[in-house]
Amino acid sequence: MSPPPSPPQQRIGLPWPELNDGLEYKDIVSSSESELMTVSEFYFTKYKSSAPLLGWIQRIQNGQIQIDGEVVKDPNTVLRSGSKLVYHRLPWKEPDTPYSLDILYEDDDLIALNKPSGLQVLPGGLFQQRTLLTQLHWWFGKKDSSTGARELHPVPVHRLGRGTSGILLCAKTKLAKTKLAAYFAEGTSLVGSGNLDQDCGTGRKLTKIYRALADGIIEEDEVVIQQPIGVVRYPGVAKGLYVASPEGKPAFSKLAVLARDRQNNCTLVKVDIQSGRPHQIRIHLAYIGHPLGTLFMLLADNQSALIQIL
Repeated sequence: MSPPPSPPQQRIGLPWPELNDGLEYKDIVSSSESELMTVSEFYFTKYKSSAPLLGWIQRIQNGQIQIDGEVVKDPNTVLRSGSKLVYHRLPWKEPDTPYSLDILYEDDDLIALNKPSGLQVLPGGLFQQRTLLTQLHWWFGKKDSSTGARELHPVPVHRLGRGTSGILLCAKTKLAKTKLAAYFAEGTSLVGSGNLDQDCGTGRKLTKIYRALADGIIEEDEVVIQQPIGVVRYPGVAKGLYVASPEGKPAFSKLAVLARDRQNNCTLVKVDIQSGRPHQIRIHLAYIGHPLGTLFMLLADNQSALIQIL
């Protein structure tokens, strides 16, 4: 007797509005910053990369700056220690990005989504509204308002880069968030303590499996990479860049070759990682001389395995 068919996947997602809602940046003036410093000098000094002095003066004159809840339009307004500043960035059109998401699995504790490549998970940079988190909140806000149930705010419990496609787990309850976060942190803590698991995932409650298309031909069937990853300063990047660095944090990746395409000079690999450093697979593949082409993630080989996580 054949097994019952799997339930059809549900697709969610609303088209993005033309413009986002803008953004608020909040600051509190310190005692050292309040010594005869004007509001225009404050913003130009603290956020030089955002706009020149004339640009900040124009924003102030447009009424985009508040001091202690009051709009100020005089760029020469002198600041006081402890004053609360709010800069209202005007709405802008964010870059085009996908908005449709497939629900792979859902229960009372978690939801598993198929994230498409090109969709950022959390707000950051140019993407403040066009994110997976926004679609998730829109969907559950609409769902809860139609049923009268208490509004839920599911949150992602791990990272997937904007260009990466694959399964993203989101917690619907505090308990699920705590447990899933602990499961994801389990591998990183093992790497940090030096207890590396060469079998990647043996005995762990949750395993992350990636498939990547690497540039060039990887001749070895298996490759283990244990190169630390750290942050270095880089012009124009406020928080620096993540790179392979001897002074970085421990990171562990294990590659298994799935297919070699010698005609197109690329290799399809499965990547198991125990640590979860930012851009780990991209950095590790570049470190061995085979830069990343395409990346997608699996948390399990099938949906039934997802049910076992909690």
